[in-house]
Amino acid sequence: MKTLVLIDGSSYLYRAFHALPDLRNRLNEPTGAIYGVLNMLRRLYKEYQPDYSACVFDAKGKTFREDIYPQYKANRPPMPEDLVSQIDPLHACIRAMGWPLLIEEGVEADDVIGTLVERALARQIQCVISTGDKDIAQLVRPGIRLVNTMSNESLDESGVLQKFGVTPAQIIDFLALVGDSVDNIPGVDKVGPKTAVKWLDRYGTLDDLIMHADEIKGVVGENLRKALSWLQVSRELLTIKCDVPLAVDWQDLVAAPPDTARLVELYEHLEFRSWLRELKQPSIEENGKVESGTATAVASNPLLPKGKNDNERDYQIILTDLQLEEWLTQCESAELVSIDTETTSLNSMEAKLVGLSLCMEPGRAAYIPLAHHYPGVASQLNRERVLQRLKSWLENGDKPKVGQNLKYDRHVFANHGIALNGITHDTLLQSYVLESHLPHDLDSLARRHLDIQTISYDDVTGKGAKRIGFDQVEIHQAGIYAAEDADIPLRLHHFLYPIIGHGTRLGYIYQQIEMPLLEVLFRIERNGVLLDTDLLQVQSGELAQQLVVLEQQAHSLAGHTFNLNSTKQIQEILFGQHQLPVIKKTPKGAPSTDEEVLQQLALDYPLPRVLLDYRSLAKLRSTYIDKLPQMVNRQTGRVHTNYAQAVAVTGRLASNDPNLQNIPVRTPEGRRIREAFVAPDGWHIVSADYSQIELRIMAHISRDAGLIQAFLEGQDIHRATAAEVFGTSVDQVNAEQRRYAKVINFGLIYGMSEFGLATQLGIERAAARTFIDRYFARYPGVADYMQRTREFAKQNGYVETVLGRRLQLSDIRSSQHNRRMGAERAAINAPMQGTAADIIKLAMISVHQWLMEARLQSKLIMQVHDELVLEVIENELSVVKENLLILMENTLKLDVPLKVEIGSGKNWDQAH
Repeated sequence: MKTLVLIDGSSYLYRAFHALPDLRNRLNEPTGAIYGVLNMLRRLYKEYQPDYSACVFDAKGKTFREDIYPQYKANRPPMPEDLVSQIDPLHACIRAMGWPLLIEEGVEADDVIGTLVERALARQIQCVISTGDKDIAQLVRPGIRLVNTMSNESLDESGVLQKFGVTPAQIIDFLALVGDSVDNIPGVDKVGPKTAVKWLDRYGTLDDLIMHADEIKGVVGENLRKALSWLQVSRELLTIKCDVPLAVDWQDLVAAPPDTARLVELYEHLEFRSWLRELKQPSIEENGKVESGTATAVASNPLLPKGKNDNERDYQIILTDLQLEEWLTQCESAELVSIDTETTSLNSMEAKLVGLSLCMEPGRAAYIPLAHHYPGVASQLNRERVLQRLKSWLENGDKPKVGQNLKYDRHVFANHGIALNGITHDTLLQSYVLESHLPHDLDSLARRHLDIQTISYDDVTGKGAKRIGFDQVEIHQAGIYAAEDADIPLRLHHFLYPIIGHGTRLGYIYQQIEMPLLEVLFRIERNGVLLDTDLLQVQSGELAQQLVVLEQQAHSLAGHTFNLNSTKQIQEILFGQHQLPVIKKTPKGAPSTDEEVLQQLALDYPLPRVLLDYRSLAKLRSTYIDKLPQMVNRQTGRVHTNYAQAVAVTGRLASNDPNLQNIPVRTPEGRRIREAFVAPDGWHIVSADYSQIELRIMAHISRDAGLIQAFLEGQDIHRATAAEVFGTSVDQVNAEQRRYAKVINFGLIYGMSEFGLATQLGIERAAARTFIDRYFARYPGVADYMQRTREFAKQNGYVETVLGRRLQLSDIRSSQHNRRMGAERAAINAPMQGTAADIIKLAMISVHQWLMEARLQSKLIMQVHDELVLEVIENELSVVKENLLILMENTLKLDVPLKVEIGSGKNWDQAH
């Protein structure tokens, strides 16, 4: 039996637009909806390979339903401009793909589909209707099936009954009763799906229900009787017209051969790169090719299923000295070599090599197993001998190397006494510079840019309790996985680096900031920081005593003992026994006891304040005071954090294992933790912190004359703002006014609303609005910057730092108000946060280079937000502090001076 596939193009167009990310080409033209619909068409054609097909869209203008009911679809907002602009190129792509495309004036796509279904049934042609609209379920019968390609749902007659509770023949009556808010068709008031199903199950049809309307009791019965005159109209609106006079014959519904030249032109413009590669290089079903020793084995490998990769790969496993020498010779003469390590641990300071892989041309790579251990393992080359043989090439800075997250690999080689040099490119950082808002792991990059599904770590090691170490993975399986880990970064580099380009602003961010920073972060992580674990033990004991006192206070205020760590018990006490007001609820409907709620309640009630203090100290103790000593490296006696370079969309660094950037400094107990970060005997801790850097950046990018003048004159910016807002002289500003101004200064650069400001200051919203109005009246450049930035972000989908780092804002055009407002706030703040991140990174690079060039013993040991922390030997203290100030304050020339505060001491707290 022949098959007709019909696609409700208008339905999918809307759904793809709202469901997919805001994809755009280089001309900033939206392409997400086009991609979503075309991807769905490709899947349908591949799955069904139909004899006949058509993609049907709504025509512009009114249909016969508006004549019946003028308010039909009247509540729909205008189609977004970004969606309108995608319709014509989408139609062009569909036609070039060879799909018949139908648009009929005066009716909707549903009516065209219904008419074609009737014609198909008359010719005994089975139909597959691809749609996301429930209305079309009325067409289902034997030989007709609905599929929703976006949700992978497939409905025959039994499927419709199971989903809606009614048969396809009852769908129109069902929808007439419940109404359709999308099309502005009212139903019976207070009647939902359950009631409609119950009535139709009892009476069978809407007509029979109407005949027995007097039998329906209660309010819903009254509502039904009120709607009787309307229900017939509703049913007429919902009924799909199946006799549209279409000037289409069956030959018109046979797909034509694709217009490849036109598709190439369209895909190049839209930048659908993976589909372009398919058109230009037809895919080759591949097998895994693995060379072992001198013998070559070509076999179907389960780790490389058909269709999973883009072309045949030549992956070798090096088990002999001869192979090693051949590959090393090629590495020595190669323009660029991709390198990757397989190790025993994710902890970069402890990881040891299990093997390493090399690649110098896409598709051809090798794995050198060095330390696999399992019964029957093949003979491997000696690890120390191989490393010794590779050492000169690995350490040669003139031999360019590329990889994914090479900072980790540099640590691994350092664990074996080798300094990996010549790191020229890193695909993790290339992706981060181009698309900071997207994932940067190798698997995601391969899928996104190369259309390759990589072998996952789980594929070779297993999961959960059954997971094995990589050193236990069978060598040939390990070889394919590891060789791919060298092959993919080289391919990605060839794809990503030309997009970044030379001499561009993004090129500057990548080449002059992110790549040099990789070396600096490696050194900082390697240096580590010394801890006074005995002091932390003393602090732990003191906090334990304070926690006992707070627990007793909480029990006394509650009137009985309870578990301070039990959310349920706290809910019962606060909102049950004590009847405190419920500020907000959890997703499950229970009263929330989160920190924000307790902060508000603590303004009027003592128990929430005690609970907050208890939580704060307990977290401090468990997260830092008790945990930090456990993280001291046994070999170095120091704590070594990891600085994640490609996490925060603003460009900020992230610290983890341990997170040194989240140690609280606003409480005495939090500040005391810094006392445990100490200098060795004869050394000092030096802290250099940028002062009010984001406010200074605000002055620069807003070009507000008042802010710039205040900074140029060296005024206390919060006192200066208070004088402007409160209409007084600077010397008459009191402490309370300065506090208000500080909240305003920092709040507004984070996009704080009048409600947020009122909450922060504990004042009425009207007063907060007055303060904001006064602020913008005194600093009009700031208001102008905010407006300019919102408009730029909406037009381009991103904002930029002073140096050109792009900060993507995927929700800036969102139809959801809260998401769009959040994106607007981020747009205002991101250029300041991002520029501050660029400045501190440039400062780290220049300070590190100076320390190396001056051959000083002093070294960088931490970076925390806008602060650099160094370990400085006694005889270098004065020269380091002097040059540190000069280097950091001259990192970037702004319209206002950068100011750095420097301190020193025997521990971090004293220095700060």
